[in-house]
Amino acid sequence: MITPVLLCGGSGTRLWPLSRKSYPKQFSALVGDTSLFQASAQRLSGKGFSAPMVLTNSDFRFIVTEQLSEIGIDPGAILIEPAGRNTAPAVLSAALWLEESDPNALMLVAPSDHVVPDTVAFQAAVTAATPAAEAGKIVTFGITPDRPETGYGYLELEAAPNGGAVTPLRRFVEKPDAKTAGDMLAAGNFLWNAGIFLFSVKSILAAFRKHAGDLIKPVQTSILQGKTDLGFFRLDPAAWDGAQDISIDYAVMEKADNLVVMPFAAGWSDLGGWDAVWKETGPDAKGVATSGNATALDCENSLLRSEDASLEVVGIGVKDIITVAMPDAVLVADINRAQDVKNAVAALKEKSAKQATAFPKDHRPWGWFESLVVGDRFQVKRISVLPGAALSLQSHHHRSEHWIVVEGTAKVTIGDEEKLVSENESVYIPLGELHRLENPGKVPMVLIEVQTGAYLGEDDIIRYEDVYARD
Repeated sequence: MITPVLLCGGSGTRLWPLSRKSYPKQFSALVGDTSLFQASAQRLSGKGFSAPMVLTNSDFRFIVTEQLSEIGIDPGAILIEPAGRNTAPAVLSAALWLEESDPNALMLVAPSDHVVPDTVAFQAAVTAATPAAEAGKIVTFGITPDRPETGYGYLELEAAPNGGAVTPLRRFVEKPDAKTAGDMLAAGNFLWNAGIFLFSVKSILAAFRKHAGDLIKPVQTSILQGKTDLGFFRLDPAAWDGAQDISIDYAVMEKADNLVVMPFAAGWSDLGGWDAVWKETGPDAKGVATSGNATALDCENSLLRSEDASLEVVGIGVKDIITVAMPDAVLVADINRAQDVKNAVAALKEKSAKQATAFPKDHRPWGWFESLVVGDRFQVKRISVLPGAALSLQSHHHRSEHWIVVEGTAKVTIGDEEKLVSENESVYIPLGELHRLENPGKVPMVLIEVQTGAYLGEDDIIRYEDVYARD
């Protein structure tokens, strides 16, 4: 059996405003009806695969379990990284964890934000690469290039790919300039580096001990001193801080002498920018790609997307333009400047704009909320609570709240009183009163919350009980 290891702790900025620090691109449905994370989990499931192992951070832990539950996948271990330390410590922690239960297991390590349209072809490539991994080789997957791409790293093979057989790796190549990329495409023995690896636990641990031995102690200690938290395992923060921030390519792969490459030519994208999303969305004959809530009139070579069902985007006579509209932010950019979107995020951070990092919907373990209207002394929110979920038992120093249920039924605790509140009914929570909100039903419960008070920040919460063990 192969254990998939999904890496999903990153927060991409090149797909802003849809991808933000609080809700990055891997959890969004950029292409198709499922999120990139869900599509990755489905691609690495079925015959020959065990339950996926997930590496993520504390903010995303409940999003991970919710999205896996939505597609009917029960995860294996979910390791919580205390801080981002790049891919080398993450992969090492997964290998050390698996070593305890099955030191001969195979690991398939993959980012969770890539697009691979042909699952059958990808699983066939994994099957073809398995004998090499079982024999002690470290297998990396190389994508057959279809253009002289300057945004990807490359793998130089010892010889041109030979069908579906693994080929020895000569070297890793950094992102090239346009001329070098063209030369490599013409040479025929260069593939894009997808950052996907297949190896045994024993082989990768031997490589770490040989080439990155200084990582072993802090990562191993972070496991030994870690703790179980609900259905997750939190790596110890103090030990984890001692691990170098380094990618697995730099730490191990560029030094190892037992690497081979499995070519893959059935389509792949890392969705590294809106130009890549435009290509994957499938532009029409005029090069125009739109979402359901976008309309293009006499446009060319453009991407028009609305990420809000109530917001229509209309383009008239535009050419080479990316337009992405969110409820709180709109991106308009030249399609040839797609990689510069990260610079816009940096500029927004400089001016302390919350849109730089905060997603309009604030996802919580129990569901989500979004602010609809904000005034000096009031705020109106829409709150959606998952079936069977409950907010913490809490109180506020500075605000009172009115709750109006608009979908489903709420179980409400106010002080010593507990009651059911049905659709089109409301309750009032006085300032300072102990209260809790629950959804006892089998469908999401939605309510409108009107807050009034001198201070309406999210940090004005005193928690007394919390089923999600939040501080």
